[in-house]
Amino acid sequence: MTPQRRRGPELEAALLDAAWDELVEAGFAKMTMESVAVRASTGIAVLYRRWANKDELVLATLEHYRSSHPVAMPDTGTLRGDLLAALTGMGEARAAFFAVTAAACYSGLLAGTGLTPTQVRDRMLGDQRLVRVSTLYQQAHDRGEIDLAKIPPAVLSMPFDLVRHDLVMDMRPVGRARIESIVDDLFLPLVR
Repeated sequence: MTPQRRRGPELEAALLDAAWDELVEAGFAKMTMESVAVRASTGIAVLYRRWANKDELVLATLEHYRSSHPVAMPDTGTLRGDLLAALTGMGEARAAFFAVTAAACYSGLLAGTGLTPTQVRDRMLGDQRLVRVSTLYQQAHDRGEIDLAKIPPAVLSMPFDLVRHDLVMDMRPVGRARIESIVDDLFLPLVR
């Protein structure tokens, strides 16, 4: 039986999955368009029809990985519980993602693309930076725990920004004590 030829979104997902595996195993510096094509069992021209160079492929790969591995937003019944669960889940689910992203940025992705770390972050998160967590905060508002009209967006993003920072700096999941400190010592006093 002959394998069916991959096309469209199925082919693109297979290419991006192969690029992710190559990034994880070989690293940005050693990854090539050729090595991704071999891993994906396709020709190199297939990659170049979609991405002009390795940098564009890597950016698309990081976006694909993030969007295809969403982090669940919990509903524990309290803002504190929701934040602890969300930040813990984010730390566990995103540790490898941030390690690979940071390694790629430090290994030449920023220089090759001319992007700043903020621009890479914004491209990875897009408009989703606060959209996914807005449900968490809306639930707390509806329960009467916070008044969203009085809380600046920077304060709402702060717990997630701090966890992202720790993931980039430590390249491993954020510990429970640190997450509790972010929520209990920094965030909750600001919003109450």
